[in-house]
Amino acid sequence: MEQWARRNPLNLCATLLGLQFAITVGLKLYKIKTGGAQDKQIVPSPIKSLSPKLSPEEGASCPYPPDAYPGTRDVDSPYGSLRVYEWGPEDGRKVLLVHGISNPCIALGAVAHGLADKGCRVMMFDLPGRGYSDTPVPTPHSNRLYTTTILLALTSSPLPWTGNGETFSLIGYSLGGGIVANFTSYFHSLVSSLVLLAPAGLIRQSRITLMNKILYNTGLINETILERTILGLIRRGQQPKRPCNPKEKPLIETAVGGEMPKEREEDPWQLDNHPGFVKSFMSSIRYGPITGQHADWQRIAERLSAQNASSEERYEKEGLQNGKVLIIAGHKDVLIVEDELVEDATEILGENNVRFEFVDAGHELPVSKSEEIVGFISAFWEGRFSTPIS
Repeated sequence: MEQWARRNPLNLCATLLGLQFAITVGLKLYKIKTGGAQDKQIVPSPIKSLSPKLSPEEGASCPYPPDAYPGTRDVDSPYGSLRVYEWGPEDGRKVLLVHGISNPCIALGAVAHGLADKGCRVMMFDLPGRGYSDTPVPTPHSNRLYTTTILLALTSSPLPWTGNGETFSLIGYSLGGGIVANFTSYFHSLVSSLVLLAPAGLIRQSRITLMNKILYNTGLINETILERTILGLIRRGQQPKRPCNPKEKPLIETAVGGEMPKEREEDPWQLDNHPGFVKSFMSSIRYGPITGQHADWQRIAERLSAQNASSEERYEKEGLQNGKVLIIAGHKDVLIVEDELVEDATEILGENNVRFEFVDAGHELPVSKSEEIVGFISAFWEGRFSTPIS
């Protein structure tokens, strides 16, 4: 078979496409026969399937304990249940943190605790399909879903985060950076400060491998088969071989292992316990704000330029703090490359509208360098730069 495939690559492609066609037609006919069952569903998170079976000791030893952070609540919505945490002084600066594509909000836990210790009121939540949040299927995991998710989290708070002049600071990491940039570009009167940690959104198309483009974007492969393929790729990527050469293209699956330091990479908890994780991961790659988000960043740039050129009180009141976006990234990051990030973000935001800080880390920087990041953020908010406060 292997020798035949090598001698007849076109025949192999035709065979695979024929198999795909047969499976697709078969599934369609099955749905018609069974009354046209709809695809729409909510895939439950482990909070419903796993947590009830755990003893207190087992829950505490879980890589992601059900009560990992203070102020736990589960918010019901048409998109399923959303896991939210909120704690810190009620009169402190309000800060919402949005995590990346793979790990749930534990990736930002140390940063959140550091800010709360400095007097901030912090909120985090698990994106759909991660941690203890449900997965809405087949809802595209696009900016529309993520904007709704942010608003659901905010409105579930016992404290007012919006309305009557209330504003909050936004911190987004990796995919979360693209999410909060999009949110800020539309809801500028709600956001008082924007901080991006190794943000997605401006990743160059040249960084995406041909294999990733085929797997995630073409729809040539049956979804069930594709999910099993991606699951295998992610499992093998739990200890990723991170490219040493920044010019080398890492596979998208590297992001799963890349969000945790190598010495702290956890067991594949979500892969084993969250049946919606791979679905959400795939949908985020297809529809999420990873590349081509220049229009969002341009809207932010226009807002900042108007703010910095005007002495009107409304611009001061509704503008971003210091008239800048703070971007923090890692010198060793192979997913968000330092030189490309600086060049692309500066070009679109404007040199006077952005502040860069870097730490000696890879893409896992919120975990491995949380104290430095909290220091940079605090210094930025206090009007001092390049002097981390521990």
